[in-house]
Parts: sequence; C-alpha cells; structure tokens
Amino acid sequence: VYEDYDLGKEIISMTTVRIDPNMGDVYLAGLRESWVKAVRIQKELGFIKDWKIYSSDLSVSGDFNMVLMVFFDSAADIEPSKKRYAAFMKQWGEENQKKSFKISAKYPEVRTLTGEYRLREIIMK
Repeated sequence: VYEDYDLGKEIISMTTVRIDPNMGDVYLAGLRESWVKAVRIQKELGFIKDWKIYSSDLSVSGDFNMVLMVFFDSAADIEPSKKRYAAFMKQWGEENQKKSFKISAKYPEVRTLTGEYRLREIIMK
C-alpha cells in the first residue's frame, strides 16, 4: 500500500438483494416509502454524498438481482454521531418511523438480503 497503489477516501456501503420473481415493483414501492425517504433526508442534511439503486437486466443473475448503494465522503461519515442522529430523527419524524417499521416488516415476503459490503477504491499508480 502507498507504493503501488493508494486507497481512496470515499466509502461505499453496498447491500445486495435477491428479489423474488415478479416482486420487483412491490419491493421498490416499499423502498420508496422507507429507505429512499431516509437516504434523501440524509443527503439533504449532508450526511451522505449520494445513493443509488441498481437492478440486473438479466433474469438469472446469481445470488442477487438488486444493489442498494450509499456513498460517503470518508469513513468518518459512518462513525456514530448523536448530533447527526438527532438531526435526522427531527426530519424523519415519528410518522415516517412507524410507516417504515410497518413496510420493512413485509420485506422478507418479497426479498432476501444476500450481502453487506463496505467498499473503498484502490487507486493504482
């Protein structure tokens, strides 16, 4: 490290998901009202750099067919923070929290999480 390559500062949190057949739209509808709302607030507050959802175009995709990604400027942005948590919860509110719990309780009926990853770029010299 640092001789042949450098390590990037940006961190990507990646979750791989196996969506059950014909359940993609159902899962995305739930995500829109839970995970997507949450990451939009986090981005608005400056806690994350960006977020993305990717879906495979291929019907037989192996272990997963959807990827949820959150981009952070650095590992420091992942560290626990009471201040960031309080700011997020103020924006998120009790109504969204209740709704999100209700929606996410149904996720096991339409999908399986297959992996969680924390990625950092390797920059070749």
